[in-house]
Amino acid sequence: MAEQIKTNRPYPIQVKLRDGRSAAIRVMEPHDLDKIVEFAKELPADDLLFLRTDITDRNVVKQWIDNIKNGHTITLLAEIDGELAAYASVHLDQARWTRHIGEIRVITLPRYRGTGLGRRLVAEVFDLARSLGLKKITAQMTTDQTAARAAFEHLGFQVEAMLSDWVEDRRGRARDLLIMTHDVAGFSDRIVA
Repeated sequence: MAEQIKTNRPYPIQVKLRDGRSAAIRVMEPHDLDKIVEFAKELPADDLLFLRTDITDRNVVKQWIDNIKNGHTITLLAEIDGELAAYASVHLDQARWTRHIGEIRVITLPRYRGTGLGRRLVAEVFDLARSLGLKKITAQMTTDQTAARAAFEHLGFQVEAMLSDWVEDRRGRARDLLIMTHDVAGFSDRIVA
């Protein structure tokens, strides 16, 4: 069994947001299971519709925690006044030929969007990706997720591929999948809030 990924940065850290509030960013731990499930209950149905996994399901969150324990994933949580406001993860590919690539996943509760929190989490995850020796980060979304696409493009991600009818939403409707990428070495600090 692989060990949990260690970070070079001493978490938790405090960051100032655009609205004047502070957020604590820390590494997700096994005891955060219930906090993640509660966070998922706060997300709008449309956000849940497009998540890669169903984080409202405790068993799915347990698998996520197992991936953290096994060194396949690292997740940063952002809390504001003790409430989980957002998370960002980098998921490491286990296939030998793509071990240099990680996938980023990030989501923020609607009431904290526009504060720079998601952007700051992405910057932190990129620092982690660099420290892990990753060369490229990917982000996947459906083509209907125009706000997510715009946010990633603003961060310098570029569309690498569009796969027609690649995913099905929770209602069974086919959706096109957009794959965006960014070179880790080329990532700039302009994204810091």
